Amino acid sequence: MRIVIAGGHGQIALRLERLLAARGDEAVGIIRDPGQRDDLRAVDAEPVVLDLESATVEETAEVLRGADAVVFAAGAGPDSGTDRKDTVDRGAAVLFADAAERAGVRRYVVVSSMGADADHPGDEVFDAYLRAKGAADAYVRSRTALDWTILRPGMLTNDAGTGQVLLAASTGRGPVPRDDVAAAIMELLDTPAAAGLTLELISGNVPVMVAVKDIAGN
Repeated sequence: MRIVIAGGHGQIALRLERLLAARGDEAVGIIRDPGQRDDLRAVDAEPVVLDLESATVEETAEVLRGADAVVFAAGAGPDSGTDRKDTVDRGAAVLFADAAERAGVRRYVVVSSMGADADHPGDEVFDAYLRAKGAADAYVRSRTALDWTILRPGMLTNDAGTGQVLLAASTGRGPVPRDDVAAAIMELLDTPAAAGLTLELISGNVPVMVAVKDIAGN
């Protein structure tokens, strides 16, 4: 499969790209900084330089054409202000969904955030982040031409993955290694029956593959 990932230099994205390439898939990572190309090549991913804050839908669709699935894993980052929460965490996600439709790519997996809600109250930057992610999720859910899955991990850690998770519509709060988030995304990409689901993910005691199969069968 050819999988295109927005936010291709992110910590989850790099892990996912490595997993995809290791099993023989073609992983393509969209990056804004040309200086990150070698980091993607190091995990056997193809880097594509494109700024999703300024690109048009058609420019983005050109990158997506021929893909079997796309993953939106981009984010403004923890040091960004409220403006970039809107332009990246919401705006770029909306652009990417529109571009996927334009390119005829149906499978669309979003890496969102636990607690994302377009109506989330509060004046802090993190509140703006949750509103932006919630608005983006709501937009993606409205796109009938997309077979979308929205994944909302708990507190992300750099601990080594265990391969054991809890995946459900509602899990409660908890941590989850980025390794296991990447593994879950790969399984979701392989599971068409997971389309139309918004899922939370934390560490648990069910193997990732089993957890995805179980939730897709419910």
